[in-house]
Amino acid sequence: MGPMTARGDWREGLPAGVERAALPPAAGAIRHDSREVRPGDVFVCIRGERADGHVFAPAAVSAGAVALVAQAGHEAPLAALGVPVAVVPDTRVALAALAVAHEGYPGRRLTVVGVTGTDGKSTTAAFTLAALEGCGLRAGLLTTVGTCVAGRELPNPTRLTTQEAPYVQHLLAEMVEAGCTHAVVEATSHGLALHRLDGCEFDVAVLTNLSPDHLDFHGSFEAYRAAKARLFAMLDEPTTKPVRRVAVLNADDAHWGAFARATHAEIATYGLRARSADVRAREIVPWPDGSTFVVTVGDESVEASVRLPGRFNVANATAAIAVAAVLGLDPQAAAAGVAGCAGVPGRMERIEGAPFAVVVDYAHTPEAMRQVLAALRELVEGRLIVVFGCAGERARERRSGIGAAVAELADYAVVTEEDPRSEPPEAIAGEIAQALIAGGAAEGERFERVPERRAAIARAIALARPGDLVLLAGKGHESTIERAGGPLPWDERAVARALIAERFGAAPP
Repeated sequence: MGPMTARGDWREGLPAGVERAALPPAAGAIRHDSREVRPGDVFVCIRGERADGHVFAPAAVSAGAVALVAQAGHEAPLAALGVPVAVVPDTRVALAALAVAHEGYPGRRLTVVGVTGTDGKSTTAAFTLAALEGCGLRAGLLTTVGTCVAGRELPNPTRLTTQEAPYVQHLLAEMVEAGCTHAVVEATSHGLALHRLDGCEFDVAVLTNLSPDHLDFHGSFEAYRAAKARLFAMLDEPTTKPVRRVAVLNADDAHWGAFARATHAEIATYGLRARSADVRAREIVPWPDGSTFVVTVGDESVEASVRLPGRFNVANATAAIAVAAVLGLDPQAAAAGVAGCAGVPGRMERIEGAPFAVVVDYAHTPEAMRQVLAALRELVEGRLIVVFGCAGERARERRSGIGAAVAELADYAVVTEEDPRSEPPEAIAGEIAQALIAGGAAEGERFERVPERRAAIARAIALARPGDLVLLAGKGHESTIERAGGPLPWDERAVARALIAERFGAAPP
């Protein structure tokens, strides 16, 4: 996030009682990383998991910071740095509030839709953008995969699932200036727990589904669910906007009631199985590259389609149409918008050029892997071959869960690296192998280990025959592999295309 112009007075975001007289009213940017500070910026000292931002305050001042924001009890060493210091109870909470004020409160000028859940968030958010645009609205999108501001696409600059608050608020302000009336924001559990999405002023909150994940960060499933539920509690915050606030919940998910109880906002449900759902998909006809179905919205039935395979993508599309419906928009126009959406990079994305099907997907949780394999099983005549691994420094139960899903639903697997980080890749592969064996998949018969990911993909392509399908799971859109020595540039789709071209000849344009 480069140099910016202040759209508001950042000091308005300070808690009541904090002395403001000595603080400059304008800031170039609100920063929390001292390496990004430029002259005129305000530096907020965040106490993170691995580093304390107060330690980097001298570097921030040397780089030109004109003010510091410190956490109470940690301000004393900063007094000698020669710039004013604002002391707040919690600098992480303050970071969001300051960013909101600095950007001129953009959430107040947008109808903001938040999408959360364990799986399907990015796809549902993309479908929701398509639904809104199908209704003739100018809208913006902020997801793990990337950002779209009134049709202009921007990549996600980091591996953060939800960007820090200054970036989020800056992009919302960009949407306002581009003439957007609506914004769709992917809300991850990390982003919600760490206050990165505070001040967005959500009007509609969507739940895709919930299953255990990120327990290494949250500590328990209950804490993980509570983090997700913050999105729905935000619907109860005061607003001056004339939009009714609604929670759009997946009635097919066992946890939807807990999210309904998290808010006083109006509740609307959607689903495929739940007959009581307010918006329901039925008469689903699967195709190799998507599905057709009928969506019932009240007394109205709308023909719909989605250009990604799997019943879970029908659910994601139905959620998007439900959002349009609760906003008072035409469900038919919303369905037409969804039908025209080509999908999301790295989500059930087909790679052409081989005499068999190759699909790249981000599935990296047990439930996502199970859903993707089940969907692809309906499309493949031959063997279902999957290349996958599991991330290091993340919840270990993912490894056994994903291994069990692959043992049950795939014909053959090549176990490889995903993002090993500081953990030995062979140790991660060993835990996955134990789960595969426990699920009845013998090593050498139904799976093998190939530590390096490019070699693993090459091996799967060499094994596949016409009629087979190769699933490359876990990386999706990501642009790096995180290893112990640092990030390695990576594009799963480009690697797959190159390997297919090497084996079968030049890839089609």
